[in-house]
Amino acid sequence: MSQKIRIKLKSYDYNLVDRSAEKIVKTVKSTGAIVNGPIPLPTKKKIFTVLRSPHVNKKSREQFQLSTFKRLIDIYSSSSKTIDALMKLELPSGIEVEIKV
Repeated sequence: MSQKIRIKLKSYDYNLVDRSAEKIVKTVKSTGAIVNGPIPLPTKKKIFTVLRSPHVNKKSREQFQLSTFKRLIDIYSSSSKTIDALMKLELPSGIEVEIKV
């Protein structure tokens, strides 16, 4: 079979992304495939500025930040055993997983 699989993980919590990436790498290595990663991708930061008071004090503002953390994992020389192990793997909620074959 021997095909390249690319897994992208996204989340707002960096601990969740790192633990999920570790879990994926550990299961893939146990099946005998070659793993490259997890590679940290740049963090996207969205900043929202909101007025503290709706009627007065225009200069008084509050800022909120939403950070999106991403990791990339490449799997080489995978077999059907590797794909079965990845399908059975349970990842926590709050993680967006994108798999490209």
